[in-house]
Amino acid sequence: MKIGVIGCGMISDWYFKAARRFKQMDIICCGDLNEKAAAKQGAEYNIPVKSVEDIYTDSEVELILNLTPQQAHYAVSKRALECGKHVYSEKPLCGTMEEAKELMALAKSKNLQIAAAPDTFLGGGPQTVRKLIEDNWIGKVFAGTAMFTSRGPETWPHAAAFYKKGAGPMLDYAPYFITQLVNVLGPAVAVTASVTKGTESRVGGPETVPHIFPVEVPTFQSGIIEFAGGAQITVIASYDVWRGTHPYIELYGTKGSINMHNPNFFGGFVKVFRPGYESWQEVPSAFDYNTDARSIGVADMIEGILTGRKTRVSGELSMHVLEIMISFEKSSKEGRKIMLETTCE
Repeated sequence: MKIGVIGCGMISDWYFKAARRFKQMDIICCGDLNEKAAAKQGAEYNIPVKSVEDIYTDSEVELILNLTPQQAHYAVSKRALECGKHVYSEKPLCGTMEEAKELMALAKSKNLQIAAAPDTFLGGGPQTVRKLIEDNWIGKVFAGTAMFTSRGPETWPHAAAFYKKGAGPMLDYAPYFITQLVNVLGPAVAVTASVTKGTESRVGGPETVPHIFPVEVPTFQSGIIEFAGGAQITVIASYDVWRGTHPYIELYGTKGSINMHNPNFFGGFVKVFRPGYESWQEVPSAFDYNTDARSIGVADMIEGILTGRKTRVSGELSMHVLEIMISFEKSSKEGRKIMLETTCE
């Protein structure tokens, strides 16, 4: 399928490189409001550069890969759908449930597909965890933890964007964790949470512009996600912590436990502990795609469009993950448990 890429920032390198692995993808043009960024990536990967508007209206382009900053996802995806293109967006799908519902309805009205990253849950490591659970290695999962604690990208040149509305640790980094939890545990039904932030501003690195920038979002979010299958997962998502030692994801079952790698990556360690073991036992990956394969979600979407099967990275999944994430701040503000309205298969 012929693809136009909108957004030629740092994440685009991963997609341009990984896309070479998938025959379903034919990137025929790229563009960015920053013309220098587009020219650089076009030259690097030998891809024709076009204006963003020309990509929208190009009759050859069938799918638009939206790699713009988080705050632009909604507007770019909406325009692409209006122009009759399928859409695959970087995470998150958009910033609010109102925007998500509008995008989903627009896609349905035009018989188009829309979905958002991450696709790392399709990697060998995350899928091995799913197989262990499905094969009953640890029995019924009743609880677990999902935690990442760091300072975030505060020293990056464009760090300020990650601390604005529409970003922060929950919408920027938690999608990897929440999507993997839904992958192995199924849909969630409720969120109870409390959020805060350590400081009102940050000091960036030598190349950060502006060097001192405001923190507009809660940068420490903690809570419990309740899943339809009965599991309760404790979550901490923070860009306030200098150093932490929590495991990325641990799942606790009636017959044992699983400890897995950072779900931002397609592969990594997967460990199991069961009664009778002296220590954690590492499990080899049972599947392919254990190195970076960003774009596999795009390839899966295209395969689904062409064959008529349901896609694994779907709009329903992306919207459900979005609702889980934004329910943390909503629960904290309203002082109550948030019952979720969306679900997914």
